[in-house]
Amino acid sequence: TGLNLGYNTEASPIEVDQNFDVLFKEIGWNKDRLAIANQIHQSTIKYATKGGVYDDTDGLVTDRVEISLGIRVADCAAILAGDSINGVVGAFHAGWKGAADNVVPNGIDKMIQLGADPDHIRVYLSPCISLHNFEVGEEVSSKFPDQFVDRESYNKPHVDLKGFIGWQLLNSGIKIQNVEISTHCTVQDSKYYSYRRERGRAGRMLGMIKLNEEI
Repeated sequence: TGLNLGYNTEASPIEVDQNFDVLFKEIGWNKDRLAIANQIHQSTIKYATKGGVYDDTDGLVTDRVEISLGIRVADCAAILAGDSINGVVGAFHAGWKGAADNVVPNGIDKMIQLGADPDHIRVYLSPCISLHNFEVGEEVSSKFPDQFVDRESYNKPHVDLKGFIGWQLLNSGIKIQNVEISTHCTVQDSKYYSYRRERGRAGRMLGMIKLNEEI
């Protein structure tokens, strides 16, 4: 159940197309103006100038009011950032690989290059896998600072992905009061798609952001 927006899932392309139609009709946005990343779990950020699929990237930024940015997730974090004063938005996909490879700081830097001011950037971090459910091996946990790895409470290391991304945002100059981190865990709460819980049966959720027309 749900609104599966992932073409790389068990759902047929026709079903996913219909789900996109339902979503965009509900929110009143133009589907053809959606710029969406074809994610590869790395840290490349691209500047979006029009709607469509942007290959080989895990982040998009734009200063164009006519388009929206989209990131698909199913345990990874969707980070949506916007400076409404200077008219710049960004959307970034952060699983453990992208997060460890600095996809979020790279995205914030790209926004600043477009004219965003860190003092005015507001950030939302979507529901994603929580520390309690993010069990990993040492080869993964070693990619993160020790303060974001719990090696004491469980048989194997657990990574605090949300905490690590929040720390990166603060180090990128974002004010703590301008960061909102969802407390929801995609693995624990069945209303979200979760690849770790559902494996190949998991659908994909979509985080989106755009500038308002009056900017």
